[in-house]
Amino acid sequence: EEMLEMASLGSKVLQIRSVEFASKYNVPLRVLSSFEEGPGTLITSEDHSMEQALISGIAFNRDEAKLTLLGVPDQPGVASRILSPVSDANIEVDMIIQNIARDDTTDFTFTVHRNDYDGALEILQSVARELGAREVTGDAGIVKISLVGVGMRSHAGIASKMFRSLAQEGINIRMISTSEIKVSVVVDEKYLELAVRTLHQAFELSEAP
Repeated sequence: EEMLEMASLGSKVLQIRSVEFASKYNVPLRVLSSFEEGPGTLITSEDHSMEQALISGIAFNRDEAKLTLLGVPDQPGVASRILSPVSDANIEVDMIIQNIARDDTTDFTFTVHRNDYDGALEILQSVARELGAREVTGDAGIVKISLVGVGMRSHAGIASKMFRSLAQEGINIRMISTSEIKVSVVVDEKYLELAVRTLHQAFELSEAP
């Protein structure tokens, strides 16, 4: 599951379909270097205790874009009215955040693949008029960085250490998403290299490229 997450999040180590088939049929995988001989890394199915978080690595995705619909009336079904036209256009949505304001409106933010940014922005502008939203904003200069491992969400110390390490380097987090085996953040693209290097050092992983 961890390798499947890393492959889907943009890690170039393994092709995602190979990981899916190996997981489905419980087939061990061995990852070898293209540049030097050696035993490589054997990947197998193994039950881990969730008592301790086991960090496998860091993955990042440069192909992200963020869109926000500001001042949307806070009412039932609004998320569907925003995302249904996006889905109908075969645009895949990744991270989603909805914030409720005091004036009975909400700000709705989500990310898409950067290639779909222009199309999604055009759709949102039309949706904004229908819903009476205040404004549509977008940002195609972001990246998603994910810390992958077992027992992530059940260990608050992992997320707080990640956020603290980035803050100490002046890196502002734009969005956050968590699951049992990953913590993902969205940051400005200009901070990608610094953020990855910082997290490698903070969690004592192998040296960042």
